[in-house]
Amino acid sequence: MKQLVLLASLLLLSWTTTAATPEINIVPKPLLVKPAEGSFTVDAKTTVAAGPDKELLRVGRLFATMIEPVTGHNLPVKRSSANAAILLSVNDDLEEEEYRLTVTPHDITVQGGSPKGVLYGLQSLRQLIVDGGGVVPAVEISDKPFFGYRGAMLDVVRHFMPVEDVKAFIDIVAMHKLNRFHWHLTDDQGWRIDIRKYPDLARVGSIRKETLFGHLRTSSEYDGTPYGGYYTQSEIREIVNYAAERYVEVIPEIEMPGHALGALTPYPWLGCRGEGYNVWTRWGISSDVFCAGKETTFEFIENVLAEVIELFPSKYIHIGGDECPKARWKACPHCQQRMKENGLQNEEHLQSYFMQRVEKWLQAHGREIIGWDEILQGGISKTATVMSWRGSKGGIAAAKAGNKAIMAPNTHCYLDYNQTAEPRYEPLANGKYLPVRTVYALDPYDQLTPSERACILGVQANLWTEYIPDFFHAKHMLLPRLAALAEVGWACDRKDFEDFRKRMSHFRKTYDAAGYNYATYFFDGKDE
Repeated sequence: MKQLVLLASLLLLSWTTTAATPEINIVPKPLLVKPAEGSFTVDAKTTVAAGPDKELLRVGRLFATMIEPVTGHNLPVKRSSANAAILLSVNDDLEEEEYRLTVTPHDITVQGGSPKGVLYGLQSLRQLIVDGGGVVPAVEISDKPFFGYRGAMLDVVRHFMPVEDVKAFIDIVAMHKLNRFHWHLTDDQGWRIDIRKYPDLARVGSIRKETLFGHLRTSSEYDGTPYGGYYTQSEIREIVNYAAERYVEVIPEIEMPGHALGALTPYPWLGCRGEGYNVWTRWGISSDVFCAGKETTFEFIENVLAEVIELFPSKYIHIGGDECPKARWKACPHCQQRMKENGLQNEEHLQSYFMQRVEKWLQAHGREIIGWDEILQGGISKTATVMSWRGSKGGIAAAKAGNKAIMAPNTHCYLDYNQTAEPRYEPLANGKYLPVRTVYALDPYDQLTPSERACILGVQANLWTEYIPDFFHAKHMLLPRLAALAEVGWACDRKDFEDFRKRMSHFRKTYDAAGYNYATYFFDGKDE
């Protein structure tokens, strides 16, 4: 009998302890979590202290706006720690993106290796505040990311996104602790960046006379409506600064040598034919590309990039390199002469010449290039970074050759693909199928030895917008799949899909608090 009483007491004690220490559900998954007893309530009376550091003060104010849906207004943020409940500080013993979050019944402290690390800690705290309606369970969290490069790409060429939508995209990137925004700005369907030396790029190259209606594979109908839009240099600076305030680096992409009709239309001398170009009204790959044989082409590109690097302080400039048909080069006397003069065996080597020449110019101006995995064709320099999109094979080949690589394979990272196995229930999309589980299953180190793995910088999600006409639709495609990719980048060494699924049921409350529309298939169990 005594044994039964003792057993019952132990079971009751176990239940009581469990009840007193609720689960900590954060996305991406933290490195180390130690639940404790009790909780702290964040409400309208809570004060944030950031000390004398102006940057921490700014981070604290940004955090206050994030949790306004719970507190009802922005929390006061001050320098003095007197009577403050949330204490922010930089700890030089931590790495730049590392943070420590400690919640007790008396206060909350957030330390980071830099203000960036503090903001990541506050993003985790934000989730806990929203999840508990202001009641935050006592806990100690030590956390840092697995990969240094964690990105998301937005295509604003196929469908233009106004400045406020781009800022909202950056907010979503920051919420998921991603740190790179890859901005796809030029393509066959339009040129979206104002270049002062070539004003017709924006005035003419940003506008197509109409747009394909329906899916590329099944439709020949067009809407008959001119479509355009571009960003002024002032707007670009505004967006770059907005991203920097959230510790997101903006990497512009200026496509070359293919996907060039946005430039060839206003300036036809850039092409091999020299005439007859129009901004494309459909999707796919145009055979018209920059002429690699004319010196005026490289003069144009260098002049464009000179303005680009003044606008974007990023280490990397993405210069495309994908899907470049070679038919025009084969028929072009200028290109053939270039090949002869430089001893180039074929047109793939001509593309290699083109990309390496642009890379050398950018390096002379303190920048490095990223290119899609086609830049491997014909050979690349040892300093070029490869973004692998046609599966992982390009990134694997780059790493094995000693080049840096970013894994963004369409098999796992293309968020314009359908989210369910029943696309008739979804908005018009690319047509391929990519559920949350598949995004989460990405292995950035697939087929690589330990030494080769050092070449993998990180991962990136891509959102192409052929079938995404506005940002409302974009959010539906991004969320919640972006969270799966973010966990691959932040917590690659501790992934557990079923645990992720459980934590996402809490994280969706943060989407709700921010007012984001998102796809519910994953949460409803209807995506597989």
